[in-house]
Amino acid sequence: MPQLSRRAFASALPLSLLGGGLIGGAPALAATQDTARTPVSVTPLAQIRLGRFTVTALTDGYADMPYDYFPGRSAAEVEQAAIAQFTARPSGVRFLFNQYLVEDGERRILIDAGAAGSIGQTGQLPQALGALGLQQDQIDAVIVTHMHQDHMGGLILGGKNNYPKAELYIDRRDVTHWTDPAKRSGAPDYLQTSFKMAEEVVRLYPKLQAIDGERDIMRGVSIVDLTGHTPGHIGVRVEDDGKSLIMVSDMIFPVVHPGATDVSFLFEQDPAAAKAMRDRFFPRAAAEGALIAATHMPFPGLGRVVADRGQIRWQVADWALQN
Repeated sequence: MPQLSRRAFASALPLSLLGGGLIGGAPALAATQDTARTPVSVTPLAQIRLGRFTVTALTDGYADMPYDYFPGRSAAEVEQAAIAQFTARPSGVRFLFNQYLVEDGERRILIDAGAAGSIGQTGQLPQALGALGLQQDQIDAVIVTHMHQDHMGGLILGGKNNYPKAELYIDRRDVTHWTDPAKRSGAPDYLQTSFKMAEEVVRLYPKLQAIDGERDIMRGVSIVDLTGHTPGHIGVRVEDDGKSLIMVSDMIFPVVHPGATDVSFLFEQDPAAAKAMRDRFFPRAAAEGALIAATHMPFPGLGRVVADRGQIRWQVADWALQN
């Protein structure tokens, strides 16, 4: 993801949500005082149970992506679609930055680490963890779905290892790509931050495991190959007791997906491969009724890909009814 211009975020509002989340399937209630006089800030959280696992959706914040960042459709077409879906802002499509914490009573695994202030109104992940009573040094593992800055910025904020006790898992293809000096020298300016961050991640995380393809991280947590958006773009499947959730990262973008697989996002390394992956994945997900979590969909990013009268579309799922 790029470092966008100041103008692109001129209309962004502070990340202060009132009564936003679901915690353990119940509403997170704000204080009952007159909020017009007493502002109340609630860190949004949402949890579901999958067998022995608890999966908590967190957010690092948001940014608005300009309407011309979606090759395959004109800016005007994207804006009209965003207006129809209530995700339109003056400077672009509202993108959330969702992360997911997976716990089984023994280990805590964080999926992605957020942009940490490098894009838009972000940097809220530590506060979200704190709302759960957790510090970053209590995370046992971090899975980075790909090495764009909005997925790894929180690992190295302040030039330090912010998850000192965590094993770090990243697909080897992404590690190779984002630490290649030749690739960096030929990349556009908007990707330079990601290349720089990737070098810092490798330097600061001696426990980094560059993984190859689909594999188990632990019993019930496995890697799904979703290459295309980046060379080593991966998803994470969490499953137990006949229930499962697939975190698909940047396979699905607001407004355009899953209905229009021919629409890309400006920073995809291989748009043709990304389209081919979506063409394969979306119909299968619809046929299976798979429960999906997506990084940039409206919080908490949970839904299903459904086939509706011959059209593929996104169906929001209610976290409160998943337990």
